[in-house]
Amino acid sequence: MSKNWAYLMLAGSALFWSGNFVIGRAFSTDIQPLTISYLRWSTALVVILPFTLKSLVSQWSIIRANLPLLIFMGVLGVACFNTFAYLGLNKTSATNALLINSFIPILIILLSRIKPGIPITAAKFIGILISTCGVLLLVSRGEINNLLAFKINRGDLWVLLAAFVWATYSISLRWRPAELTAPAFLSFTMIIGVIILSPLFWFNVLNEPPFVASTPNLAAIVYVALFASIGAFLFWNQGVKIVGAGTAGQFIHLMPVFGTIMAIVFLGEQLFWFHIAGAVAIGSGIYLSLRKAV
Repeated sequence: MSKNWAYLMLAGSALFWSGNFVIGRAFSTDIQPLTISYLRWSTALVVILPFTLKSLVSQWSIIRANLPLLIFMGVLGVACFNTFAYLGLNKTSATNALLINSFIPILIILLSRIKPGIPITAAKFIGILISTCGVLLLVSRGEINNLLAFKINRGDLWVLLAAFVWATYSISLRWRPAELTAPAFLSFTMIIGVIILSPLFWFNVLNEPPFVASTPNLAAIVYVALFASIGAFLFWNQGVKIVGAGTAGQFIHLMPVFGTIMAIVFLGEQLFWFHIAGAVAIGSGIYLSLRKAV
């Protein structure tokens, strides 16, 4: 598959995930975080399993040989990232969450260089500092006193934690078994995620109100299950496989563009000066971090 197709798939993932953030915020009072996360992935699994069961069985030897890694990726990519993001969207705006999420490429750079012997150039270091300042500007809502008093929106912290989780997941894709097909990989990680989420949901550990099966609520679940889960993850995993996590991570920047437009149109959210300043700082930092040395 060509890189152009990979880029198109990565852009599609960004579009579908942007819609997921907007849906998560729009339905934050109607569908609680753990509920939407569980219903999203269990629905997606029911849809995809009939088409992938044969490949799961035929490739079981590959799955078994890489079981710890695949379980790790299922926990991060399916169970943790989405639940943390929905927890954040309960307390913060979709615009803020999308902009904080655009910090992921910087996190990928940082986490990729934890291994000893991999240097961070001066330009990358400056870029990381600038992007970090952008994130701090967003989580403090432009008020330095909020940082000094650690008066930070809890929702923003959940979204930032979700970003760390997704950066780790994206890096771990480099070790995904090459011979394991994308549908088998996705469905197995879905199984792991649903296994993790099931007891949390059924025992209602977060004391969430029951899900109301209204038409809008069901439509939201269908979107996040089919588009933000199956479609976006298949596109993302295949795109990362072709172009690598570092390049793929840059397509995350399309999410604030797509998502902010949708948030303004559908949610009536407003742009404030700290959104623009934070976005500029994060974008500038990423440019410095990723540009080739002259």
